Amino acid sequence: MTTLATQTAGQQAAEHTARTDTEHTPTVISDIVFDFCGVLIDWQCAAALRGRYPDSLVDRICAPDDPYGFFDYEDRMDHGEALADILPDVKRDHGDAIADIFADYIARYDDSLTRVIPGMEGLLADLKAAGYGVWGLTNWSYETFHFAFDKFPQLAELLDGTVVSGVEKQFKPNAGFYRLALGRFGIADPASSVFFDDTPRNVEGAKSIGMHAFLFDDATHTRRELQSLGVRI
Repeated sequence: MTTLATQTAGQQAAEHTARTDTEHTPTVISDIVFDFCGVLIDWQCAAALRGRYPDSLVDRICAPDDPYGFFDYEDRMDHGEALADILPDVKRDHGDAIADIFADYIARYDDSLTRVIPGMEGLLADLKAAGYGVWGLTNWSYETFHFAFDKFPQLAELLDGTVVSGVEKQFKPNAGFYRLALGRFGIADPASSVFFDDTPRNVEGAKSIGMHAFLFDDATHTRRELQSLGVRI
């Protein structure tokens, strides 16, 4: 005869198994979020300057240790500052000639956007066709972001929406910027989303709020990483 104690133990075991199965059931991915430059768009600083200024100067400006601080000034624009407010600092720090080059670079920023990263347009189209939410999240100036969609209107059509740091005056890798974006995208559970960026600290920022996140390599690896999470493409 089955005793009450045996019944209770069996019930407890069944309940534990049910809880364990639930706890280990992965969250279904519903949305994929992409950085822009270096992920969707091939951005090349030199492409906006080459042929207009001496090659030796262009090489210095576009080097990682740029002595003229173009990347720093551009970061300030990405964080929401206006070009008009930054140019006096460029003049003070490096003189009128460099300030004029920086202003020219910003005015022709579309020249630095050389192409859509190979394979990414097709990946976005496949994700949309499969019913996933497809979004953009970028550190980019509100004054120059329009160039991205002006030059590559197919991206505007493929993305369901984009949050831009220069507009929001928040930026990656700050946790609040990712949370703001998820709210705008209507994503209640960060674990149901995946983020791709070409900068390690931005990947870690996304992970810190519970998103799946990968360092971008190329479209082929991105497909594999999405498939590893159960994304049906």
